[in-house]
Amino acid sequence: MAAGLASDAISKLSWWRSGTAFIWLNALAIAISVCAVVGLIALLAVKGLGHFWPSQLVEFEYSEGSSSERVIGELAGREIAEVYAGEEESPRVIERWLIKTGNRRANAPDFRWVERDAISGLRWPTNLAVLERTEWGSAYGRMIALHEEGFLLARDDDVWPELDRRIARVRLIRRDALEIESQQIGAINYELEQLRLERRRLELEGKGAPLEMGRKERKLQEDYQGLEEQLQRLGADLYRDSIDLEIMNGEVIRVALGDLLRIWQPNAMSWWEKLFHYAAALGRFLTEDPREANTEGGVFPAIFGTVMMVLLMSVVVTPLGVVAAVYLREYSNQGPVVRMTRIAVNNLAGVPSIVYGVFGLGFFVYLIGGTLDDLFYAEAQPAPTFGTPGLLWASLTLALLTLPVVIVSTEEGLARIPKSIREGSLALGATKAETLYRAVLPIASPSILTGVILAVARAAGEVAPLMLVGVVKLAPSLPVDAHFPYVHLERKFMHLGFHIYDVGFQSPNVEAARPLVYATALLLVLIILALNTTAILLRNKLERRFGTGEHD
Repeated sequence: MAAGLASDAISKLSWWRSGTAFIWLNALAIAISVCAVVGLIALLAVKGLGHFWPSQLVEFEYSEGSSSERVIGELAGREIAEVYAGEEESPRVIERWLIKTGNRRANAPDFRWVERDAISGLRWPTNLAVLERTEWGSAYGRMIALHEEGFLLARDDDVWPELDRRIARVRLIRRDALEIESQQIGAINYELEQLRLERRRLELEGKGAPLEMGRKERKLQEDYQGLEEQLQRLGADLYRDSIDLEIMNGEVIRVALGDLLRIWQPNAMSWWEKLFHYAAALGRFLTEDPREANTEGGVFPAIFGTVMMVLLMSVVVTPLGVVAAVYLREYSNQGPVVRMTRIAVNNLAGVPSIVYGVFGLGFFVYLIGGTLDDLFYAEAQPAPTFGTPGLLWASLTLALLTLPVVIVSTEEGLARIPKSIREGSLALGATKAETLYRAVLPIASPSILTGVILAVARAAGEVAPLMLVGVVKLAPSLPVDAHFPYVHLERKFMHLGFHIYDVGFQSPNVEAARPLVYATALLLVLIILALNTTAILLRNKLERRFGTGEHD
């Protein structure tokens, strides 16, 4: 018996000493990490993507005390809560429903909690409609009349057939007006601004403006006035038609079709119609500009700004990190100065990101940007061109923030390359630079890409430094347009990380903003995964090629 116990103890001790236990512990830690990531993505998907599904509208009578009212809205959530009637009494457990009642302009706020026990006459009428407006959020109710210039056209069930045609007409008018504002008037404003800067430049040089410049300005002003008159006519046509909507308190409000984006009846939609509506709503979220203090509309400018900033940062940080690592590992004398430099690089990786933002604001924006304005953009002053936060300075700031990651990763890759490869190349007559370029760096390229992957993952999610060096709540235009030089790195931009912060913590309508926070967070995670996956696939390809000696 004692011999058996001793044998078991020796077996367990040898099992621990062999390291098998630590292998299982590592596997358990990896499994927990994977489950946590998958769970996070699943939570964001359920909470965020469900916002775009056309929820059914519910109608019921709600009694609160001696008063009673009719409520129409979407069931946005439910919970079990404890209510204390008094200090001496025990709490009462109730079920509460969160109802999105809409109609913010007529009956604010547009979200309210109601007790389930106080609800009676619960029903889902098919004639309830959702009106998505350009302002004041959605409106819920029954459409009872359609008007054209104040004259009645249709009532009740006859409204829908005529309404579809007029909504299509409003979309065409809005599209024409947007084209005039963003393209034609935008192009005229750009040319006028260029003429103003040219006139100012000539004044600084002590020269007078040529007559041709004045004639061109007058012609542009005339074209501008013509487009303004055309916009006014389109605006009058846009608000020609209107509908009468009966909302939940029995009040009838008149809504101009020019203020509407879409109308649908979710209770009367089939499953396929809801699926089509869901796909269209999700597509608009990805392709449209935000509205209503970022609580409505899409996030396309934020997507564009995030991706462009990360790409610019990667273009800057990769060569800088590789050159620094090559010098430290291949060319410098391994003495105390180099050791101190490595310690400094490692410590820079732990500096808070907001410190980089302060440095970027002072060095890049005020010093370099202000100097560029003095040298090359004097005619635009006192309005700054590069002496203000923008996309370029944000990318350079994040490049500095992630530079230590790339340096360390590249150095580790260079250190793992056998010395025999360098000696063999030199023995065949190659110079040290040729050895580095043709033999060492290709083999170390997977490690370089590993550093880039880590840099992208960190930079894409940073918010604090961006608030100082270029990101804004709402950018007036994208950094890319049809005007020379086509890519405007001095412009401010939107970012998904800052968009999440703004919508989640600065929004005046918390309940309306919550699903957009989840959806935007999911989108940011997916973009980071897509960028990292691309880099990982490239790294794996390089590992297969150079790890097996299949390089030229």
